[in-house]
Amino acid sequence: MHKYLNHDLESLHILLSDIKDKSLNFLGELPNIPNKRSVRKTVSNTLCEEGFGTQTAVDYFYKSHFNKIMASSGPRYWGFVTGGTTPAAIAGDWLTTVFDQNTQSITGPGDISAVIEQETIQMMLELFGLPNDFTGGFVTGATMANFTGLAVARQWAGLQKQNDIAREGVKTDITVLSATPHSSAVKCLSLLGLGSNNVVTIKTIEGNREAIDIEELSSALRENIDHPVILISSGGTVNSADFDDMTAIATLKKEYNFWWHIDAAFGGFAACSPAYSHLLEGWENADSITVDCHKWMNVPYDSAVYFVNKKYSSLQVQTFQNSNAPYLGNAEENFSYLNFGPENSRRLRALPAWFSLMAYGRSGFRWIVENNIALAREFGDRLEAETCFKLAAPVRLNIVCFTTRDEDFRKERLQKMLNRLNERGKLFLSPTLYKGTFCLRAALVNWRTSTNDIDIAIQELQGLS
Repeated sequence: MHKYLNHDLESLHILLSDIKDKSLNFLGELPNIPNKRSVRKTVSNTLCEEGFGTQTAVDYFYKSHFNKIMASSGPRYWGFVTGGTTPAAIAGDWLTTVFDQNTQSITGPGDISAVIEQETIQMMLELFGLPNDFTGGFVTGATMANFTGLAVARQWAGLQKQNDIAREGVKTDITVLSATPHSSAVKCLSLLGLGSNNVVTIKTIEGNREAIDIEELSSALRENIDHPVILISSGGTVNSADFDDMTAIATLKKEYNFWWHIDAAFGGFAACSPAYSHLLEGWENADSITVDCHKWMNVPYDSAVYFVNKKYSSLQVQTFQNSNAPYLGNAEENFSYLNFGPENSRRLRALPAWFSLMAYGRSGFRWIVENNIALAREFGDRLEAETCFKLAAPVRLNIVCFTTRDEDFRKERLQKMLNRLNERGKLFLSPTLYKGTFCLRAALVNWRTSTNDIDIAIQELQGLS
């Protein structure tokens, strides 16, 4: 055995103990670690012949790179809808690496990892109040979850015109409708050959809303009665956490034949709270759904789930099966993620979610969701009462979208403020454009965020005026 491999194996307990201590130190200091780092120089290393062993590599990393690691899992990293990592999720993720399973089939010998994934999917359906009408699986994030749902949608749309797209390619005119699709869903249309520019934009409800106008949607469905239609609806828009009217769309499903995909990347977790679950009422009638786990579930990057109605299982297999690899098994007889999802190589990504669900249960996620929403509302109220900013959109859930009261040179002023804010590192926000207005945006999903973090955020913003 190579000398350093042998040495590392014999001293593995020491190495893991050192990593444990370093991890605890980082997590203990997380609230004080900058939320933004400026990396001005890229260090280039050349590959050495013999290597140095793991301990020396760890020491070198901490000396050369650790001071540039930022607190993206911290309580004031609000620039993206990014959760932290709960203790249960960390435990599950560590063990995922240790076990190193290839998660595929629920029927093959020794494939407990796929059974664990199915068990996790079942618990998540229960968490969201969704029926057992859905199959589900774990992918890297909302982009791949949207891709999975929309890929099956594409196959469905083609077959409406006797076009087996998975085998023949796109030969059918497919209409895609949406009001405020997330950029990841639009990216998926590009990847699927449907065209990112081919979304028919349905207007939103009048007023300060981002939700789809149901009358306009109904009209568009009538106009496209002879075309296969895919609807991408929003379960929490990125700028204002607005929700399309799921009940109304479910009613339209009874009248028109279309595929209904819901992007509920973070908004799906509103189902955990009795006070907000009404926002998703009717979503059980969708054909496919996306929910992110590295957002409000607070598991490590990268993790998301897709749900596809079981009545489309044959279409799912048509879309994703490895048809030219008989050694992988019969796709029609045995459930295998090799034939139900886009990735052949899959780690046990479900395990951090499994640990989280078992550790904190329904009430734990209800607390996280309701705590973040309460803090977002407090932040919005205090922004208007104590700073030079005003809300650009109502705080409907956990997103706070705001701008300056003064309209003169708004974009330039806000960009300078944002640069100063992020350079200080105590609070990280992102810019956005909301209904033509340049704004700043805060997304609260971290389990560690508290009222003290709201105090710090207000103080930081007051210092910009």
